[in-house]
Amino acid sequence: MPADPSAGEFTEHRITLDGHSFSYLDSGGDGPPLLALHGHFGRGRIFAPLARALAGRHRVIAPDQRAHGRSDHGGTLVPGTYVDDAAALLEALGLAPAAVLGHSMGGAVAYLLAARRPELVSALIVADGTVLNRRPETEPVLDVSGWPRRAPSREALGAAVEARGIPDAGYFLDSAAEFEDGWGFLFDTSEMMASQRSFVGDFSADWRASRQPALLLHGEESFLLGAETARRMAGERADTELVDMPGCGHWLYEDDPDGFASAVGDFLGRVGG
Repeated sequence: MPADPSAGEFTEHRITLDGHSFSYLDSGGDGPPLLALHGHFGRGRIFAPLARALAGRHRVIAPDQRAHGRSDHGGTLVPGTYVDDAAALLEALGLAPAAVLGHSMGGAVAYLLAARRPELVSALIVADGTVLNRRPETEPVLDVSGWPRRAPSREALGAAVEARGIPDAGYFLDSAAEFEDGWGFLFDTSEMMASQRSFVGDFSADWRASRQPALLLHGEESFLLGAETARRMAGERADTELVDMPGCGHWLYEDDPDGFASAVGDFLGRVGG
């Protein structure tokens, strides 16, 4: 039988959870579910290559988290709110227990969800997320308060961001959109500042509190998760596997999409997630 050409391709959906409207992407299929959570400034569609790579094996659900992408703004942007949103989505879609993957801030949401609502999470994957989101281990807050609200083109918006010290605006431009008065970001910079600040601190106890089998993916050139912290995280939590990804920075799913998908798929195959 020929392969389904749509296998692993995301379709966009909307759902209302506790009065807030959320956009989420669903790769479909009958495989075990994988909830994929992006980081600050991101969108669920960053996981499209992963969904295609896992087609036929896993159903990938990738929401735009609160105040990101096409989901509603507003509410209290603190870790607990993001955790509640993820839990509500899994429950509303009837997908629990599910494997949960998170990148960066999404990684923190994932391990907090695993600790606080263990009945919803069958396996945990943290992609270049840290428990020591503070100085001196990392710079926990990117100051976006002075970023432009609008620009005449997508290219001009990117140039304005790069002029503020960002080497490559590509990740942020994935959240760019054209409005009536020009090009801007789907996220609000003041909300992003508040959200980033709420994730500053030491989350080691929360990381240790979960019991599911876990995979920690570390970009060896990451500015967020250092090698020492990655090894500490793997060593202090039972049933945790560490995979170093050479040549990869913080956005390891983009730097090595095949290696990223292979690591995720192999892990889920072993643990039955």
